[in-house]
Amino acid sequence: MPTETLVPPPPGRAASRRPLPRLLRRLARPRRLGTVGLVLYALGLGAVLGLASANWATRGRYPFGGVALNAWTAWPKIGSRDADPYVRAIHARTGEIPLALGEGLLLTAITDDAGRRLDPSCRYRIAGATPPARAWTLTVESSRRPKPAPRAGAAPPPRTGFTSTEVLRDRDGRFAVALSPTVQPGNWLPMPAGEGSVRLVLRLYDTPVAASTGVLEREGVPSITREDCP
Repeated sequence: MPTETLVPPPPGRAASRRPLPRLLRRLARPRRLGTVGLVLYALGLGAVLGLASANWATRGRYPFGGVALNAWTAWPKIGSRDADPYVRAIHARTGEIPLALGEGLLLTAITDDAGRRLDPSCRYRIAGATPPARAWTLTVESSRRPKPAPRAGAAPPPRTGFTSTEVLRDRDGRFAVALSPTVQPGNWLPMPAGEGSVRLVLRLYDTPVAASTGVLEREGVPSITREDCP
């Protein structure tokens, strides 16, 4: 009686029924690229990774050299000769002119005193006093692109900051600024519209603490308190 012998398919035959896309097959077998192809592939990959990392490191936020003071971070060396290459690249990209050691000190904050990121939909209270300085400015910035300049006759743009000469103070010389998307009594600083990240910037001009941030005290910087959030 004749019998039929079943021969199993060779290994890999079943998997080959659905051929891989051409790009995946090339990546899976890079030997077919040759030496020149591998060199070009490595150079292209390195260029893409290098450009991406450089773009991330120079977006406008200083990566190194900060001194933490509660929610604030002081940047004492961004305007000195000892500034690192990343800081120099950020200034070249943004066009910002930093404060030199003899001119002042820059402090930034992206969180409140509880460590929560500043939310554009919340209301905050920035209160207290600033380190000794001849003058200072407090501004709010957003990562969203700025809107085009208004046309003639249009409403003026909202306030983006206060100066030490125009902020309202109490009898003790302390101040309180309300950072909110809705109108508030007193020193109201409008919150930038949109969903981008928010940053507070405090610039001290002609201050003795610019030469050494070691004399700064945590109680000497304004507090940032979240009061209401929808």
